[in-house]
Amino acid sequence: MSGYVLLEDGTRFDGDYVGADVHATGEVVFTTGMSGYQESMTDPSFAGQLITFTYPHIGNYGVSQSAMESDRVWARAAIMREATNREDAPDAEAGWLDWLTDCGVPAITGVDTRALVMHIRDAGAMRGGIFPARVSEDEARQMIAAEPTMAGSDFVQEVTPETMSVHGAANVGGPLIVAIDTGIKLSIVKNFVSRGARVELHPARTPASELLDRGADAFFLANGPGDPSTLDYVVDTLRDLIGQKPTFGICLGHQLMCRAVGLETFKLPFGHRGANHPVKDLQTGKIEITSQNHGFAVVGPGGQHTLDTDEPLRWSTNVGEAQLSHLNLYDRTVEGLTLLDVPGGTVQYHPEAGPGPHDSLYLFDRFLTQIEAAA
Repeated sequence: MSGYVLLEDGTRFDGDYVGADVHATGEVVFTTGMSGYQESMTDPSFAGQLITFTYPHIGNYGVSQSAMESDRVWARAAIMREATNREDAPDAEAGWLDWLTDCGVPAITGVDTRALVMHIRDAGAMRGGIFPARVSEDEARQMIAAEPTMAGSDFVQEVTPETMSVHGAANVGGPLIVAIDTGIKLSIVKNFVSRGARVELHPARTPASELLDRGADAFFLANGPGDPSTLDYVVDTLRDLIGQKPTFGICLGHQLMCRAVGLETFKLPFGHRGANHPVKDLQTGKIEITSQNHGFAVVGPGGQHTLDTDEPLRWSTNVGEAQLSHLNLYDRTVEGLTLLDVPGGTVQYHPEAGPGPHDSLYLFDRFLTQIEAAA
């Protein structure tokens, strides 16, 4: 069945409709990972978005339960150059397109994804949709126009759990990490549990008083979707937590922690999504290849969106001094901070490698060392 991608500026790309026979609208973005397509689709950070895969062949090794980053698909659609439906690869439990269909997720293949990505890079990520050919362009434009923009949208309420859950309960005597679940990936939880920690995941609106009563050894903020400027309720909670125990933020958690200490965020033109983003650790001088998935970033200490130095710049915050710890070498945006007067820090990228390289796994060990030192 034929179909098409339509962007809000009227740009159209035709292809073959696969997956579920439904349309989808949202923000059209792209990810540069060569693998990890199932992890991307089930990453809650992609809520409200349609993923364009820059790597042409998607679906080569099928899908499996072990690749799930949550209990469901969160991305609204998959846009591909050449999709395959193989289920005979090692560890495959089903074919990629069969799985998308079973999950009720539409997809399109045969699209000139190179041209689509170049357009997004030039014009910026924007609203759009994928539609079967039976849907007219006029109808499609109306549906796209009715879709809220990513800037100003709170998608955390769609992905946060309704109740608290505990992971690693068997790690008796291990540190207790209390996390505000804004859309955490399972691989992040697994990395803490495999290192002997217990992790509690709490709904995003849990008040600080309840979290402080848990007897935590540390607080944690993870990834998640949407605009950090809409999440004042999480920021207010963080203001009461930071300084009480070591606190660490990843991705959206990085942005929210920065907001909590008085810094600002802004929307990137087309975001950072993929598993090949170079980041410099200013503490060690090493270059890490990182996995990223975000559309917003933190403003520099002088109000700048990009930094023209590799020096560990400092901010004055409402909890004391903070120092730049990591720098993105693609566009020189802020990738991490260390709080100098209270125990805590942040990174913008995903160190858990789900999917992606393992260069940054040391950050989990660094945080656990900080927890031990503060005990």
